[in-house]
Amino acid sequence: MGIDARTRELLLDTIPETRIVSAARAGELWDARRHLFFKPFAGYGSRATYRGDKLTRGVWQQILEGDYVAQSIVMPGERLVGAQQAAQVMKFDLRNYVYDGAVQWVAARVYRGQTTNFRTPGGGFAPVFSTPVPSDATVHAPADVLATLQPGSR
Repeated sequence: MGIDARTRELLLDTIPETRIVSAARAGELWDARRHLFFKPFAGYGSRATYRGDKLTRGVWQQILEGDYVAQSIVMPGERLVGAQQAAQVMKFDLRNYVYDGAVQWVAARVYRGQTTNFRTPGGGFAPVFSTPVPSDATVHAPADVLATLQPGSR
């Protein structure tokens, strides 16, 4: 594919496991559906996507007849937002906005419930600030987070 080893390793470590949906794998994928998200090959913006734990047999049949992939579900991060006494748990995900092959901006979508809701107090887009990390820096994080940063871990 013309992808160098370092980039390939980064992609494998950061993109959730993704499998092509096919009739041959239907039983395996149906059994694992509660841990999968189904997305069309050519989709974008959550159009025609389905959480496996919400699938009906009818929708499953449509997925099998279409061009879909099954991707492992990754739960969003959570942060406490607001004053200590009134703090709310808000979910977030990070979005890279890319143009001409380069990241132009990174933003966090902050929300409660199933999807981003710009009407929720404290919800919407939030800036993401990054700082250079010296090569000799020590990363302090829980062991499960550190494990995900190790090359080859998935």
